[in-house]
Amino acid sequence: MRRAAAGAALGLALAIGVPVTWQLTREPASAGASVEQALSASIPSAPAEPPPPAPTASGPLPEPTVRDAAPAPGATAPAPVRLAVPALDVDAPLDPVGVAADGQMELPEDVSRVGWYRFGAVPGAPGSAVVAGHVDDAEQGLGALSRLREAAPGDEVLVTDATGAVTRWRVVARELITKQELPLAELFARAGPARLVLVTCGGPFLPEYRSYRDNVVVVAEPVR
Repeated sequence: MRRAAAGAALGLALAIGVPVTWQLTREPASAGASVEQALSASIPSAPAEPPPPAPTASGPLPEPTVRDAAPAPGATAPAPVRLAVPALDVDAPLDPVGVAADGQMELPEDVSRVGWYRFGAVPGAPGSAVVAGHVDDAEQGLGALSRLREAAPGDEVLVTDATGAVTRWRVVARELITKQELPLAELFARAGPARLVLVTCGGPFLPEYRSYRDNVVVVAEPVR
C-alpha cells in the first residue's frame, strides 16, 4: 500500500509489475460483523489534521505487561511502537506516520514495518486508532500485514507502547472493501469507544495501476 490515487481511500499496494503469491489463494471477503457495524458506536469528529483519503500501502514478543486497553479518564496514552497478532504470526515495529505532500497517509518504506496515523487516536484512547501497512512489494516480498485477510473474530491483537506496556484487543470484524467505498469518517473517528483499525490492500490486482482494487479492514475492540 502506498500513495493511492485521489479518492482511492485507504491505500494502493506497492506491487510493481506483478503481485506476489499471497493473493493466489483467497480468504472469504468478510468475517464477523461488518466494519460499519463494528464502528457504528464511534462518533466522528474533526481530527487534529484532516484524515487522508488513503495510505499509500523478528522473534516472539517477550512476556508483556498487560493493561486494560482503555486508559483511565483523563489519561494520555503513550505512542504505540509495536503490533502483534499471534494467530497470524504478525510481529512488526509500529512507526508514527502523518500525511504525505500529496495528501495521502504515509506508510513506512520498509514493508516489514507498519504505520500508526499519529494525527488520529492513540490505541486505547477514545476513537479509532488506525494502523496500516503494505501487503507486499515486488522487491521486498510480503509485507507485515499480508496475512491480515485471514484475521478471524476473537483473534488477539497486542499493541506495545513506548513505556513497554501492552494493550490487548480482540478482532470483531474483517471485511474486504472497495477503496472508494471505505467509511473514512468512521475509520478515522476521534471520539466514541476505543477501536483499533488495521488496514492493508486486498482483492484483485490491477495491472494498469500496479496495485490492488480493495482494502482489507479489520476492527478490534479492547479486552476488558
